[in-house]
Amino acid sequence: MILESYPMPLYDPHRRANAWTLALALPLVLVAAAPVRADIPENPGQYIRQHYVKKNYRVPMRDGVHLYTIVYSPKDTSAAYPMLMTRTPYGIHPYDEDKFRTNLGPNLHFLMEQYIFVYQDVRGRYMSEGTFENVRPHNPKRAGPRDTDESTDTFDTIDWLLKNVPNHNGYVGLSGISYPGFYSSAGMIDAHPALRAVSPQAPIADWFFDDFFHHGAFFLPHAFRFFASFGQARPEPTTQKAEADDFGSKDGYAFFLDLGPLKNANARYFKDRIAYWNTVSAHPNYDAYWKARNLLPHLRNVAPAVMTVGGWFDAEDLYGALNTYQAVEKQNPSIFNVLVMGAWSHGGWSRKESALGNLDFGENTSAFFQKEIELPFFNYFLKGKGEHNLPEAYMFETGLNRWRKFDAWPPRNLEKKAFYLHGKERLSVEIPEQDGALGDSFPSYPNRPVPYTNRPGIGMARDYMAEDQRFAARRPDVLSYQTGVLPRELTFAGPLKADLYVATSGTDSDWIVKLIDVQPGGQQILIRSEVLRGRFRNSYERPEPFEPDQPARISLVLQDVLHTFAKDHRVMVQICSTWFPLVDRNPQKFVPNIFMADDADFIATTQHVFRSRKYPSNVQVGILPSKN
Repeated sequence: MILESYPMPLYDPHRRANAWTLALALPLVLVAAAPVRADIPENPGQYIRQHYVKKNYRVPMRDGVHLYTIVYSPKDTSAAYPMLMTRTPYGIHPYDEDKFRTNLGPNLHFLMEQYIFVYQDVRGRYMSEGTFENVRPHNPKRAGPRDTDESTDTFDTIDWLLKNVPNHNGYVGLSGISYPGFYSSAGMIDAHPALRAVSPQAPIADWFFDDFFHHGAFFLPHAFRFFASFGQARPEPTTQKAEADDFGSKDGYAFFLDLGPLKNANARYFKDRIAYWNTVSAHPNYDAYWKARNLLPHLRNVAPAVMTVGGWFDAEDLYGALNTYQAVEKQNPSIFNVLVMGAWSHGGWSRKESALGNLDFGENTSAFFQKEIELPFFNYFLKGKGEHNLPEAYMFETGLNRWRKFDAWPPRNLEKKAFYLHGKERLSVEIPEQDGALGDSFPSYPNRPVPYTNRPGIGMARDYMAEDQRFAARRPDVLSYQTGVLPRELTFAGPLKADLYVATSGTDSDWIVKLIDVQPGGQQILIRSEVLRGRFRNSYERPEPFEPDQPARISLVLQDVLHTFAKDHRVMVQICSTWFPLVDRNPQKFVPNIFMADDADFIATTQHVFRSRKYPSNVQVGILPSKN
């Protein structure tokens, strides 16, 4: 048996090793592995039933809780195979032993590669025992052997699988998208030595900055629709998915405007059935509750090879992907750690996605990733097959629609520039020359907020991050600034940050900043956007009101980008204070907790953005030299 030929124990808890060292040893002991077959069967469901055996298990954790786990193993037992696991709160259907999934693994190319595929309900979800806790905090100071978190649950699962599932080669991989991406990230902390490759994809990292909160602003339709079903109680193990109520509207703008203040959501719809909605409502600031659920500081003691994946147009977890990669890189400098960012919406790399909104990327970028990036990564680190040929950062460049490789992210050779706001709606790298408090004003009406999309829909539009913004630019409550026609290509790479000097006639305000590619035909294609709840401009922990009509400085990180503005295009920046219903309405009057605001708290204001030498509002970018 192949396992017996290992020159060292399969999983010694005291052994830590660099992922490169582990990978280099693989070809010596896995020569019996089947040849690479990256094609996809015409009928995947039928192929799975014909070539895989399904087993259902209840895997014990160290505290006695059993987690429901389904394992699909190749019927061919002439070789040993690595395990590839996904841990999820979304169910691992079908649960019946005689019913099979219609896909296995991260993508269908893995089917004929022959892995042992493992799916597990996390504790408290579907058929697993225990109590579910959203973004369960990591516990670095476990007081006793029965203390658990997602790291220990992953460790215990792997340990049990190695002892009870036959025909494995001793190596395990872990991957997942979105919430399962969080479990992938958590599982690689203090990992079981058999865990050799992990791919957190669009992982939740810190819910106060991605998914449901963005710099303290609440993403209303996303949270409302998600928790209406996911947030329902599960008192006993079940195979049934909770269904959300029919809210009787297909127009999100009208529905959420009619909802009124946020507190009406519970009174009118949830009626205390969604406990987590009440929890979120009780924690509007970045307090101890949210800090405990920030996984980023705990991404240390990571030994497996890591490939973090994200989409440039991910409306949910762009922050999670970029910051997970950076945290792993900073806190584990000796391991193999790669970042992959493509032109995708949330999870688009697992589908067939070649276009989004108003953008066509010219190729099936998902197919390229699945076959040329994802499959080689796991094959190399779990099977010792081939070469992965992965750089430090494998990034898709929008605008020119091409994949690029970088030896660091952000790229090392960026030229830092600031684009300043000027009069006559002009954007320029020149610092304003006028003194004083020059600027531009616009009204902000909570009862007539700026829509975030030009299309109806009660949920968060998946492709709003690539939408034409002319519908917003025409409104009097939106400011637009643009450069002249570009004489040559201009590539923005790495972080973006807006540094604005603003004032409001109220005592609270949101500030939305958009980076836009203006095309020769007039289309204003959104490239990056973000929002800051103004009360958090100085501290996320301690919100403070604005002093009416007095200048205040706000800094807003818009997340990274890799985009080329083509010759004859223009760079545009848009600024507004409402973005509805994507972001809940700020009353514009400072109240201790916006979730508890009343109708009378919502007031119209006049907003002001300064643009002078004294108050030089600008957007800071990194420019990639054209010779690259």
